[in-house]
Amino acid sequence: MLIVADENIPHLDSFFADIGKVRAVCGRSMTAEQIREADILLVRSVTRVDEALLKGSRVRFVGTTTIGTDHVDLDYLQQQSIRFSAAPGCNANSVVEYVLTVLSLWAERTGMDDWADLSVGIVGAGNVGGELGRRLERLGFKVKLCDPPRAEAEPDNVDQFVGLEDALSCDVVTFHTPLNREGAYPTWHLMNESRMQALKPGQLLINTSRGEVVDNQALLARLEAGQAPAVVLDVWENEPAILAGLVRHSWLATPHIAGYSLEGKVMGVEAIYQAVSHYLGLPARKQAGQFLPEPPLSKMSFTGSVAELDAANRAMRACYDPRSDDARLRLVLAGGEQQRKEGFDRLRRDYPVRREFSSLKLQLKGASKSYQDTFRALGFKVKV
Repeated sequence: MLIVADENIPHLDSFFADIGKVRAVCGRSMTAEQIREADILLVRSVTRVDEALLKGSRVRFVGTTTIGTDHVDLDYLQQQSIRFSAAPGCNANSVVEYVLTVLSLWAERTGMDDWADLSVGIVGAGNVGGELGRRLERLGFKVKLCDPPRAEAEPDNVDQFVGLEDALSCDVVTFHTPLNREGAYPTWHLMNESRMQALKPGQLLINTSRGEVVDNQALLARLEAGQAPAVVLDVWENEPAILAGLVRHSWLATPHIAGYSLEGKVMGVEAIYQAVSHYLGLPARKQAGQFLPEPPLSKMSFTGSVAELDAANRAMRACYDPRSDDARLRLVLAGGEQQRKEGFDRLRRDYPVRREFSSLKLQLKGASKSYQDTFRALGFKVKV
């Protein structure tokens, strides 16, 4: 059995070598010829899986180690009786922690004494947005959830949701929707020119969902016009050929890595490994935890003399600081268009190991219950 897989999927051999022969190829440039003899195809979001790629191949199972599926022609797979599996929720915690760290930096930049004074509009309340909302509410934030499909499907909970314009009135607006070009609730260019005009200076717009959810050209024009909101973008239209001008005008810009914690990556692979095993009728004996190494930083200790928010900021940024990814992305803009495209993909391919908050154990000496609750709500392991 031949398994063709994106070379940037971690631990391919560890999970799949005893199932079949694993051939790793470049996901961005994957061709029909490369997969012609494959029985199983494993991809990430950079590979378009459709008739052009699959026609004439032996592929009977396609797995994507991502939460999104807009890069896969699901109708074609169904027509051809090709089994499909994705990894919904695998990197939700990673994206949540990205947003939390951004919020801590934003509160610091704007001189807020308590970051929970921010109101946060969450557009899309699925695996990522839902978890973000729960985490923020535990931390004391005022949260407004906007998710029309969920509001329609959950009439008993309709009071939990607000309209898009209400969400856009918050201090922070963060997008966590799938990319839907058609249907009752399309999200392509959901954040369009007219909606951008309603945003004001002092607001923060975050997109970690799909680049096409925000009209990038319209956003750039809004930012160039002045009196604009601050913008944090992790996803972009036309990746890897992103708008250099939009990067320059963004407060923080990162190369589609919000979900790139090691835990998130490996959990995505585990989900597909389990799906492949089930498809083949094999026992699924491997788990993500087997392949997580000791984190580079495993313990931090705080005394009662440090302020609660200051300690939280230090702990979060010890695990992850998006300003490092922002700096690396801006460095690749110095070259020509082709160099920028290659640089964007290289940043993703060679992404440094990033661990989630749960990998760090915090020792709190003389800390109040509120102090402990804050760190637990953030996701850290706490020892008093």
